[in-house]
Amino acid sequence: MNETLKRALSGAVYILLLLASILFSTESFISLFGVFLIIAIYEFCNLVQINKVLPLIFGSLFYTTIALISFYKIETESYINGILEHDIQLIVNVSQLNTILLVITLLISIKCIDFLFNDTIQSLSKLSKYIFLLGYIVLPFIFIVKISFGINDYNPKIIIGLFILIWTNDTFAYLVGKSIGKHKLLERISPKKTIEGFVGGVAFAVFAGFLISKLYIKPNPNFSEKSILIWTMIALIAGIFGTIGDLIESKFKRIAGVKDSGKIMPGHGGVLDRLDSVIFVAPIVFLFYQILNYVS
Repeated sequence: MNETLKRALSGAVYILLLLASILFSTESFISLFGVFLIIAIYEFCNLVQINKVLPLIFGSLFYTTIALISFYKIETESYINGILEHDIQLIVNVSQLNTILLVITLLISIKCIDFLFNDTIQSLSKLSKYIFLLGYIVLPFIFIVKISFGINDYNPKIIIGLFILIWTNDTFAYLVGKSIGKHKLLERISPKKTIEGFVGGVAFAVFAGFLISKLYIKPNPNFSEKSILIWTMIALIAGIFGTIGDLIESKFKRIAGVKDSGKIMPGHGGVLDRLDSVIFVAPIVFLFYQILNYVS
């Protein structure tokens, strides 16, 4: 089969599966990303050459537990005639857990950025590999689930909007870079990425954020300007940190000496190759939501 056709077909299957699971139900969305997490853990363990058994068991149990707790929190908050005392305590505990997990993830994200830009790091200790596994792979999947619930309940438009921004950034970064790109962004890690492509990708992502807020989210007219600001800010986050997430995975692959993280998607590589941007962006978008809630 022609390589371009193979790539197009596998990409279409991936997008259809993703959209169907997100739109069908909360359970199908959580289940699909649980499967993605298992595959991502497997691929990452291959990249950094660590044993897969314990990480797969831990990642599966941890993701399932946190996802169920998050869902139960939403259910308890939706009681019509008041909330019982033990449910209030659960909500407080979940909020504290969210804060702890977010702090851990952001600290490891900073370590990831140091790993990316520090030329002296060309190998990893066993401890660092497990730290990256936790904060770069496992915890971000938790936050993908959490941000999909927004403020009140599961809202598929939030996660679909985020993926649209990521895809827009990737697509136009490639097109702009290929058309007018002259200055390399980080040549030693990703020779094809250019500064012009990076700026173009972010700019089109911001425009996509504007369109999402106006045409897809359809906010209350009284809050339309606020919605536009929120989604353009999310677009900036997706464009900038999505690119960083992509580059971080590229460095892991460069150290491992491989082109792709896996072979599950013909023409596209592995699950990590498809989700490297969104898993790095998700915790930062969640932090942005928390700041918005605090300010409002």
